Amino acid sequence: MNDNSRFNPAVLAAALGLAVAVLGLQAGRSGAAEENKTVRPALTVTTALPQRVSLPVRLAANGNIAAWQEASVGAEAGGQRLTEVRANVGDRVAKGQVLATFAADTLGAEAAQARASLGEAQANAANAAADAERARSLQATGALSASQINQYLTAEKTAQARVEAARALFNAQQVRLGQTQVRAPDSGIISARFATVGAVVGTGAELFRLIRQGRLEWRAEVTATELGRITTGTTALITAASGARLAGRVRVIGPTVDPQTRAALVYVDLTPLPGPASGSARAGMFARGEFDLGAVPALTVPQSAIVVREGFNYVYRVNADNHVAQLKVQTGRFDGGRVEIVTGLPPDARIVASGAGFLNDGDLVRVADAPARPAPAPAATK
Repeated sequence: MNDNSRFNPAVLAAALGLAVAVLGLQAGRSGAAEENKTVRPALTVTTALPQRVSLPVRLAANGNIAAWQEASVGAEAGGQRLTEVRANVGDRVAKGQVLATFAADTLGAEAAQARASLGEAQANAANAAADAERARSLQATGALSASQINQYLTAEKTAQARVEAARALFNAQQVRLGQTQVRAPDSGIISARFATVGAVVGTGAELFRLIRQGRLEWRAEVTATELGRITTGTTALITAASGARLAGRVRVIGPTVDPQTRAALVYVDLTPLPGPASGSARAGMFARGEFDLGAVPALTVPQSAIVVREGFNYVYRVNADNHVAQLKVQTGRFDGGRVEIVTGLPPDARIVASGAGFLNDGDLVRVADAPARPAPAPAATK
């Protein structure tokens, strides 16, 4: 037999050793990879416990801003010509301020005539009083009959009555003369103007409309089911369509409910709050607001702990082995960066406070705020 074809034990041993080494290296790499895969955390997170705090209870509503009271300013002197209009829409006026004037020529002449008639009546009354006084002095002498004396006394009373009538007419003419000046019945803001210079208007014709004292109110629509939660004096925060923010307080609750909408009107007095749009609220403007109904305790978590997926809210609870469990929760009110949890979360569950949006159910996490483990004690030397 040839020497090259013989079985060589040394070559076989070398080949087997090489195969074993390769297999060992692959097994070591696979084990290291598997070890890294099982122990590497998905994310470093911070955790928090749910807190029970008092959250405000608010009731949202919509409505319109309206004038608290709108006064109609009309013409009292009819048939006169307007000579001057001193106020326009948007002007803020004071009580008693002249808004418009009528021509006073005719009424002034009538007042002068009434003054003259009053003077004539007073002169006649003085003459009649003197005659009556002489008649009284002669009554005891018998120089005048009782009938004559009675005539003088009656003439005195008649003359005095004519004085009173003339004075009343004069006073009426003075009032009519004063009505040639149209004055504001109250302080406020002119919301409409119908007066035109040169126009001859009748008695009672509307010349201006005035928002009394410039006060506005919010007429909120509240459903019948929620109406019992509001009382007189309840505060509210209102935002107008212009962006103006106003503080409100309920003045009165409407006595009736609309049978069609099942809603009642709640009348809220408004006070502008400081801000760039504080003066932009106007009557007739739409506004939405919230009534403050107090505060009640609630279980809350940080807003960053809530994860919204497929229309549902979730939080991630960190278990003892640092694996997370996805919990479906129902949220409620929101205030100051915290969200109320209505159902689905135990009050003692430690949850992921930040970084929850990158996690999946069952992920292993590293807790950044977890307490450090104590170092092992050194081994005792013999």
